[in-house]
Amino acid sequence: MKIYLSADIEGTAGITTWNEAELNDPDYQEHREEMTREVLAACDGAIAAGARDILIKDAHDSGRNILQKDLPECARLIRGWSGHPFSMVQELDATFDAAMLVGYHSKAGDETNPLAHTLTLRVMRMYLNGAPVSEFVLQTYAAAYVGVPVVFVSGDKQLCADVKATNANIVTAAVTEGRGPSTISLSPKAACAKIRQGVEKALNGNLKKALVKLPRRFTLEIEYSNPVNAYKASWYPGAKHIGNRMIRFETRDYFEVARALKFIA
Repeated sequence: MKIYLSADIEGTAGITTWNEAELNDPDYQEHREEMTREVLAACDGAIAAGARDILIKDAHDSGRNILQKDLPECARLIRGWSGHPFSMVQELDATFDAAMLVGYHSKAGDETNPLAHTLTLRVMRMYLNGAPVSEFVLQTYAAAYVGVPVVFVSGDKQLCADVKATNANIVTAAVTEGRGPSTISLSPKAACAKIRQGVEKALNGNLKKALVKLPRRFTLEIEYSNPVNAYKASWYPGAKHIGNRMIRFETRDYFEVARALKFIA
């Protein structure tokens, strides 16, 4: 079984403030280690379920967060960013049996994780076909575009609820919950155990049931924190400036959505 794993940090156990997610901050090391532990737990669960090839994308900020020394022999790690439109699921293609998202977080506009955002802090809110959109949705649609189901997601409690509302067959593991600017998290050992068990359960299930169906067309709307960014984005081919802070982009092809986001998010 060939598995793809995309890992972020803002939905890992314990992380609470932005400085804890920043590469050169003294508080970062502890949370980098927790991100790595949760990735290793997901790998352990995947191997127990029969995975023999795991491709991991370090998908937070610099793409250089996961500590490599304890990765299993069957794992490969993508560090940094190629510029491909699939971004957080770079190199994902139809040869994979399933994909997993570890350490993901609530969407921009949510108050359920102090680090809630969608792709960048320049974005105040992002909508796809009128619904607020998270990085989970964007990467799950990218996976669906190449026919790969996202079968497991870990992160904060609200994100996991959103995942279940999207497809109840996707297994989730909530390891943290935001309360205003604070968080309530599982212990690292409990979080890793929950992730390992969830991954094994997901990969032993019916993978095809977790595959989401792509809409026939897409209307992407982005509301920016700064009106200047909306004006700049409005020059992207096909984008329209529809308000002081908002642009709209429409297409029938999800790959075009992903490509647009590389330039306008």
